[in-house]
Amino acid sequence: MLTDPKTRYRPYTDASGGWGSAKSVAGIVLREQAVVKIGAALLKQNKPDGFACVSCAWAKPSDTHPMEFCENGAKATAWELTAKRSSPQFFAEHSVSELRSWSAHALEQHGRLTHPMRYNPGTDRYEETSWETAYQEIGASLRALQPEEVVFYASGRASLEASFMYQLFARAYGTNNLPDSSNMCHESTSVGLQESIGVPVGTVTLNDFAHTDCLLFFGQNVGSNSPRMLHQLQEARQRDVPIITFNPLKERGLQEFVNPQSPVEMLGPNSTQISTQYHQVAIGGDTAAIVGVAKALLDLHDAARQRGEPGVLDMAFIAEHTSGADDFITYVREQDWAQIEAITGLKRAAMEATALVYAQSQRVMIVYGMGLTQHRQGVQNVQMLVNLLLLRGNIGKPGAGICPVRGHSNVQGQRTVGITEDPAKVPGELIERHFNFKVPERMGLNTVDACSGMLDGSVRGFVSLGGNFLRAVPDTGQIEPAWQRLALNVQVATKLNHSHLLPGEQAWLLPCLGRIEIDRQDGIEQSHSTEDSTGCIHAWSGKSEPASEHLRSEPAIIAGLARATLSAEIGIDWDAWRRDYGLVRKAIATIYPEIFHDFEARMWEPGGFHRPLGAAQREWATESGKAQFAVPQQLVADNDVSAAYGRRDVLQLMTIRSNDQFNTTIYGYDDRFRGVHGTRSVIFMNADDIVRLGLAGGDWVDVTTAVEPEVERQVGPLQILAYDIPQGCCAAYYPECNALVPLWHHAERSKVPAAKSIPVTLSPSTAVAPGDARPTLIAAQR
Repeated sequence: MLTDPKTRYRPYTDASGGWGSAKSVAGIVLREQAVVKIGAALLKQNKPDGFACVSCAWAKPSDTHPMEFCENGAKATAWELTAKRSSPQFFAEHSVSELRSWSAHALEQHGRLTHPMRYNPGTDRYEETSWETAYQEIGASLRALQPEEVVFYASGRASLEASFMYQLFARAYGTNNLPDSSNMCHESTSVGLQESIGVPVGTVTLNDFAHTDCLLFFGQNVGSNSPRMLHQLQEARQRDVPIITFNPLKERGLQEFVNPQSPVEMLGPNSTQISTQYHQVAIGGDTAAIVGVAKALLDLHDAARQRGEPGVLDMAFIAEHTSGADDFITYVREQDWAQIEAITGLKRAAMEATALVYAQSQRVMIVYGMGLTQHRQGVQNVQMLVNLLLLRGNIGKPGAGICPVRGHSNVQGQRTVGITEDPAKVPGELIERHFNFKVPERMGLNTVDACSGMLDGSVRGFVSLGGNFLRAVPDTGQIEPAWQRLALNVQVATKLNHSHLLPGEQAWLLPCLGRIEIDRQDGIEQSHSTEDSTGCIHAWSGKSEPASEHLRSEPAIIAGLARATLSAEIGIDWDAWRRDYGLVRKAIATIYPEIFHDFEARMWEPGGFHRPLGAAQREWATESGKAQFAVPQQLVADNDVSAAYGRRDVLQLMTIRSNDQFNTTIYGYDDRFRGVHGTRSVIFMNADDIVRLGLAGGDWVDVTTAVEPEVERQVGPLQILAYDIPQGCCAAYYPECNALVPLWHHAERSKVPAAKSIPVTLSPSTAVAPGDARPTLIAAQR
C-alpha cells in the first residue's frame, strides 16, 4: 500500500463540480482510449431513450439535462467502455499467483474480460473454455453439492429481469442463500423503515425536492457518491431552503457546488453554498445528535405552550397516525445534555440551532447514507430519523419524508423482485403456482452469515452475479483463507478483480455484457429495467457494441446455468426467457402485480413509474397500523466495542471512499476533494490527536483493531494526514481497511458490517525506514 513518488497532499479549496470535475472526466475518457465511443454514450446516459447509469442509484428525472451524468457516472461509463482487454492471451502470460500481487486498480485497468475462462490448478492460470462446457460442468458441480452449501450473491448492478431470474434459479435449486450488496450497506434501512413506517424504502421522489423548505443531511457524501443530487440541492438553495448537515468530515459536495453544465457558473466567480449549518458529529454520535435535536424541539414546544401559543409538535398527526410517541418523548426528556454533548462532540447550541430551523419549516426531508447504517445500532439510527420526522408530521406530504441514498445502480430494485435471504419476503405461493416448485422454507444466509459459513466450512459453493465480494466484506484477513477452500467459485464479471484470484478447487470466469452494451438475443435487441433510490422504475437499453463477440448477457448466463442445473420439471422455459426479456417482465408482473402491473408499457414513462408506497399516503403497514416511534436502546451507536472507549490511545476509525472510486472499483489514486493525490495509503487524523499520541504528520503507522487481540487485524503502513475531523476520530479508505472490521461487529438485526466505527490503535510502522524519501505531508485543515 505504499505510495509512489508522485504523491502529494494539497488542501482542496475549490467547489465541488466545476472545472475540477470536468478535468477529471476528461482525464479518464482519454485514459480509456475510446474517446468517440465514450462521448457518444455519455449523451445517452440516464436518458429515456438511453441507458441507466452503471454507477449509483440516484433518481433519473423525466425532464433531463443535455448531459445527464455526473463525474463518477462518467468515470463508470468510461471504465466499462474502455478499449483495453484482458483476453486469453493475457491470462496465458500471467499466472494467478502473479496477478494476486497486482493492485485492485491495475487489475481492472487492464480492461474487459472477453472469453469464458476456467482456472487450471496445474498451470496456475485461467484458460479459455466454451460457454456450453462452462454451463454443463458448473451445473454438474452444483448438483453434486447440497443446496444449503451454495451461496448465490448479487452485487446490485443487475437489471430487474436478471435479478428475478437469478432468485428463481437459486430457489428452484433449493436455497434461499441470496445475500446481496444491500447486506453490506442499507439493510439497516430495510429493517428500520419497515418496522417504523411499513415500507423498506424511502418515501420521497425528485418532485419533493422542489417543494421542501428544509433538508437535513446525515452521513452521506453527496459530492462523491451521488453527485447528480447536487442539482436538486442547488435548486433548493436558490430558493433559500436551509440545508443542515451532520457528518464527521467536511465534504466539499456539502459545502460548495459549481454546476459544470452551466456556462455562466463555469466562467463566473460564484459558487452555491450547499450547507447552511454544518455539524461535525463524532463517529457513532448520530443517535445522540438526533435525540439532542428532539430534546431542543421539545423545549421549543414547551416554551410556545407556556406563552399560550400552538406548540411546534404536530399533535394532531401524532394522535391520528402514530404509536409510541409518549415513550419516546419521555426518553428524550430524561436525557442529560452533558452526556449528549460528550457522545456527539457537539455543543448544545448546534442541536438547538438545528431544532429552531426545523421547527420553523413545514415540509422537511431527511437524506442519509451509510454513515448511519453501518453501525452496531444502525437500525436504531434510521428509526431515530423517522422519529424526528414524525414529531412534526413530516412523512406523507409533498416536500417531506425520508430519503435513504442507495449505492449500486439497482441494489434497491433487485430486493423488490426477490433477491433476499428471507423466504417470508417473497410471494412463495404465487411462485409455486406458476413455476411448479416450492420456495424453500429455511431462512437463507445474508452476507455476514455467508462469511461465517465459509469460515466453518458449511459454505462450499459460491456463485456471484457481479461484484467483488472478497474485497467488499469485513474481516478479509480471516475470510481470504476460507475463500480458497471453496469447492466451486463462479464469477459473472466484466473485469478482473481480487475475488477471482483465490480460486479454490474450481473457479470460473463468465464474462458478461456491460450495461451500456447492446444486448442482442438471436439478433433481436433487448431492453432492461431498474429501480432507483426513490422507488421509480425505468426502462433502458444498451447503446454501444459489445467489447467481445464472446460476451453473454446476465439473463442469458443465468438461463444457461439454470438449464444445465435444474430438473426439466421446473415450470420455466429458460430459453424462451433468454430470447425475449418481455416474457420475464410478464412473469415479474404475475408474481408482483401490485407493483408491476402493465409493466411493459409503464416502464417507458419519462422518469419511470413509482412503486406504491403506503407511507407516502399515510398508510402504515406496521404491527400497530400506525407509524411507530422507536425508543433507542442507548445513545452510543457501537456498544459492542465500548470496552475500548476508556483507553486514551484508541481512536474510532470510519472507512471512506474517495471521489476517484465507486464501491470497490478504484478509478485512480486521487482524492481531489480531500487534497490527496497519488495514494490511498493515508489515515486522516485530528491534529490534536496526532500530538497527544506522540506522532507527527507524515509519520507512517500500522493500524490495529483494538478489540479481540487474539485475532490479528492490521492494515498498513498508512501515512498520517492532519485533517478536519473530530477529536478521537480518524478515517481511512474502503475497501483497504475492511480487514480491520471484525465479522461480529455488525448492526443488530440487519447484520450490516459496522465499518463506520472501528476501534483502532496506531503504532510506528516497521515497513517504512526512517529515512524513506517520501514527500512531507502538509496539513489539510480547512
